Amino acid sequence: MTEISARDRKSTRGVSSKGSAPKSAPLATRVLELVASGQASSRAELAQLLGTAPSTISLTVAELVERGLIAEEGTQSSTGGRPRRVLRAGSTDEYAVAADVGGRHARIGVVLPGNGVRDVANVPFEIGDGPEAALPRLAEHLESLAERRGRGLLRGVGLSLPGPVDVTAGAVVLPSRMPGWNRFPVAAWLEERFGVPAVVDNDANCMAVGEQSVRPAEHRRTITVKIGSAIGAGVIIDGGLYRGATGAAGDITHIRIDGGGDIPCSCGNTGCLETVASGAALVRILRERGLDVTSTEDVVQLAMDADPEATRAVRRAGDHLGQVLAANVNFFNPDAVYLGGILSTLEPFVAAVRSQLYESCHPLATEHLTIERAALGADAGLAGVGLFALQRALARALGDAGGTGTDPFRTGTPSRNTGIPSRSG
Repeated sequence: MTEISARDRKSTRGVSSKGSAPKSAPLATRVLELVASGQASSRAELAQLLGTAPSTISLTVAELVERGLIAEEGTQSSTGGRPRRVLRAGSTDEYAVAADVGGRHARIGVVLPGNGVRDVANVPFEIGDGPEAALPRLAEHLESLAERRGRGLLRGVGLSLPGPVDVTAGAVVLPSRMPGWNRFPVAAWLEERFGVPAVVDNDANCMAVGEQSVRPAEHRRTITVKIGSAIGAGVIIDGGLYRGATGAAGDITHIRIDGGGDIPCSCGNTGCLETVASGAALVRILRERGLDVTSTEDVVQLAMDADPEATRAVRRAGDHLGQVLAANVNFFNPDAVYLGGILSTLEPFVAAVRSQLYESCHPLATEHLTIERAALGADAGLAGVGLFALQRALARALGDAGGTGTDPFRTGTPSRNTGIPSRSG
């Protein structure tokens, strides 16, 4: 989830707590967000999602088409009446470059309007080297992508980071396992380097955004959990991110659980979920049992090889996560729970989470509950932060074109209906 510092909270007063554009935000901005994220491709879909009269939507779309921010092409079949014109954001050739950063590597790629992901690759990235050393090396990889794609069509840059992020400042705030990153102005650094709008957000936020953008429209209340070296969650309400009053919504990693013991957590407490169910916790647990593991990837490989100790530890971790999610599912009653991150690739882990939810939740809460792995897999975070970057670029373009739209990130809010999300680490 995203942290908002005390000095920034005044600027968020009056902003929708769902993490979306405020109700007073111009309709054009909200239309751009839905089209850019791929959740709406026709006037009829926009009218339905926004609860606005079709005639008003048509006028807004016509204005955006005239300004070159939305284009119309072809037709799609409809259940009745005239075929619908297909809407898309800007030119099909425009794009953002994005990176989803982990502790030792980054997943980079090109993100197109409508959530297309291209040219994906994994590159080395040592987050422990600090931003001054690590960012220039990452920027070289992103610049190489842009050069191959056409630098003149680059519209934005997005960076997903494994720590709490102040989206207004474009900086990480008090992260664990990220020496030198605290309050470093990452977004400003990227904008100066690339000369286009840049966005920085938390990895669980970005995963939830990307995942929501490809999920059924009726799934508008969801929890997306990223389980890697750390644990984070993103909460979607009415199709948009819910950040909470101070940006702490979805911080399940610091919920204390039965059986958590007295292991200290980075938050200062003991027995938190992170200390028994995260990838880092599994490395510690298996090393204490005499296994030669140094990373979450090692744990996953052992479990895939059916090592009994690793499989038992993974199942136990899934059970712990399921206990915490069960309380949230009973309270929130979501349409779906999506599991992402490297541990979600393990069937024993997913099965343990699913079993605990069905065992511990009220039958009404699980009657129609979808519990699945993230459909976009490892690309969910990449797609999400790319969408963030494209939305910022569109918001600024709307302002430059004489519109009254506001940059949702500069006002401390993420875009509305992008499937947008919360924090890990």
